[in-house]
Amino acid sequence: MQNKPSKRAQARIAMLTPSSNTVLEPFTGAMTLPLFPDVSVHYARFRVTRIGLDPKSNDQFALEPILQAAELLADAKPDVIAWNGTSASWLGFDTDERLCREISARTGILATSAVLSFNRILAERGIRRLGLVTPYTLDVQKRIIANYAAAGVETVSERHADLSDNFSFAEVPESQISAMCVDVAQAKPEAIAIMCTNMRGPLLVPDLEKRLGIPVLDSIAFTLWGCLRQSQVPMAPLRQFGSLFTDPLITELAS
Repeated sequence: MQNKPSKRAQARIAMLTPSSNTVLEPFTGAMTLPLFPDVSVHYARFRVTRIGLDPKSNDQFALEPILQAAELLADAKPDVIAWNGTSASWLGFDTDERLCREISARTGILATSAVLSFNRILAERGIRRLGLVTPYTLDVQKRIIANYAAAGVETVSERHADLSDNFSFAEVPESQISAMCVDVAQAKPEAIAIMCTNMRGPLLVPDLEKRLGIPVLDSIAFTLWGCLRQSQVPMAPLRQFGSLFTDPLITELAS
């Protein structure tokens, strides 16, 4: 009698998504296709329509609506819940630290975020000189730069599209995103960050890294990286999407 093949291990990843975001879900789906069916990704939304520094904009990131969405995701019994947005880059890293603690307390599930994953990568790679590309307005950009400066990471060059409507971030052409990355690369940063999970950056990364010789860290990609890391899923099948998934230290730690 033949032994039955063992069931393949599966990981379920849950992501909290800004309501007006149209990029991160399809791009995450494209990037995780090499992991299917071992890994599946599930989403819940809460209302985010505009990015600014005013109280009305900041109120969109109040804890309770996010926690309610996280509780719905918990019904799918995921291995990890991620806030797939970059608000902590301007609101302060502590906002995501608190959010993740609250999500875990409510659901009993590990939690992470785009910004916390990014910060972990910066620390592990020892990156201290950053090129920053975003769709945001100048005041938001300056707040991001200040927050990273306080953490010991200097932004040596930046480009921003000067937009505040969250939906419009998805309409920034890929050609413009690439040009912004090329511009910031002239200052010779140790890495370039595309900081927004509603920009069409992930699939540009391999070509940009080849052209520029600099790691390009896209928000959608590093959120996925953080989820796979928490779920202990090997990342080598995603090496086609850039150095983030092929760095020997990072892939070793993730496996």
